[in-house]
Amino acid sequence: MAALFTGKVLMANREEYEVETERELGLALENKVLLLYFGSEQCPRCRRFSPLLKDFFLRLTDEFYVERASQLVLVYVSQDETEEQQSAFLKTMPKRWLAVPFGDDFKRELELRFAVAEVPAVVVLKPNGEVIVGNAVEEIQRLGPACFQNWKEAAELVDRNFRLAEDFDDCARRSITDPIRRLKYKLDKKRGAKKRRDEEEEDEEESS
Repeated sequence: MAALFTGKVLMANREEYEVETERELGLALENKVLLLYFGSEQCPRCRRFSPLLKDFFLRLTDEFYVERASQLVLVYVSQDETEEQQSAFLKTMPKRWLAVPFGDDFKRELELRFAVAEVPAVVVLKPNGEVIVGNAVEEIQRLGPACFQNWKEAAELVDRNFRLAEDFDDCARRSITDPIRRLKYKLDKKRGAKKRRDEEEEDEEESS
């Protein structure tokens, strides 16, 4: 899938960096179903659909709903009139979303390549770039997250149940128990450091 974006730049939602290196794009896109969301905050139909798409995406990728994120990635292809409008819209959407930078000519290339004539439009792609669904808006509205299983089977994704699903920044937590485990680890480290200090102080007292 990264081949579709070779030589291009994607923006990480609400972050100050770009996803552009081959390795970053590989981590973000490979072996995943890709959704290209063509939309605009100024479009009334998009304003009705975007919250549904947000909920759809979160229920498949957020640790509040699932232990492991589904092999799914979304790239927002803005039809907004200004960069400020695009930025304001993305701030209301999931952090894992990626976006084509505002004003990038690549946006027009994608519109022509996938024959996007109206918004909202959600193009569903296999990891190799082949189209699974030309516009999945109606399917998402009708079936919700259940339609992902059909896309996953059509995409013939490599099963990754044996390991944690990867995210492009390699640091997303996949389980609500992770904070507890991390806290326990930190506490254990503190206790170990305190124990070493106490032992050192005892040794100093014995030698004095």
